[in-house]
Amino acid sequence: MQRYFLEDPFGPDGSAVISGDDAHHIVKVMRMQQGNRVIAVSGRTAFECVIENLGDRTVTVRKDGDALPDNEMPVPVTIAAGLPKGDKLDLIVQKGTELGMHSLIPFSAERSIVRWDGGKSGKKIARLQKIAKEAAEQSHRSVIPEISGLLDLDGLIGLSGEYDLLLMADEESAKDRSGRPIAGLLENVYHGQKVLAVFGPEGGISREEAERLRQAGFIPVSLGPRILRAETAPLYALAAISSELEGKR
Repeated sequence: MQRYFLEDPFGPDGSAVISGDDAHHIVKVMRMQQGNRVIAVSGRTAFECVIENLGDRTVTVRKDGDALPDNEMPVPVTIAAGLPKGDKLDLIVQKGTELGMHSLIPFSAERSIVRWDGGKSGKKIARLQKIAKEAAEQSHRSVIPEISGLLDLDGLIGLSGEYDLLLMADEESAKDRSGRPIAGLLENVYHGQKVLAVFGPEGGISREEAERLRQAGFIPVSLGPRILRAETAPLYALAAISSELEGKR
């Protein structure tokens, strides 16, 4: 069943309007008709709905049943990704959303070859946000991950006080096996607490960056005995966190 995120909440009578590109998708792409069913999400609560009316750019739906189960991870995980080359950030956003990522912070790392200029940064963020929305719909999420604006390391460290657990994937820690297992670090994390995990671009986090992150309270984590690509490491971590937290529900 197709899932759509509402811009405005359900009304007192249980009806809501799906508009814009989503309405176009329902009418022109899916070719749905009155009486067909969709899932509509408002304020991270999803309901099965019946289509009551279809227009050119709006579709009216009405709740039909109780709220659906919440599929979100019990601990919100934010991924901070050093800008990688090519379309790797697209992959991190898409697959990270499927794996439960709560938000993503792109940051300009010392070893990032890619640089975003001010004029194009907004368009890149908007594109990534669209990828997150489509992936959230496909994977039946109740929340669309937020893609933040580009930060530098100072800005990233400045946000660290907002989180309860700070992690970093450090290539050198992987090589000397000094990184701590994710499972052990999550033992004392309670539902609703927030996790921030930092990943470098190709080449990883520099020694200076790693030291500054350690001083700010970030803990090197183990992502297994092998060296992972820039686009693979965040996905491995999300899968490991999901397995540890959601597997114990």
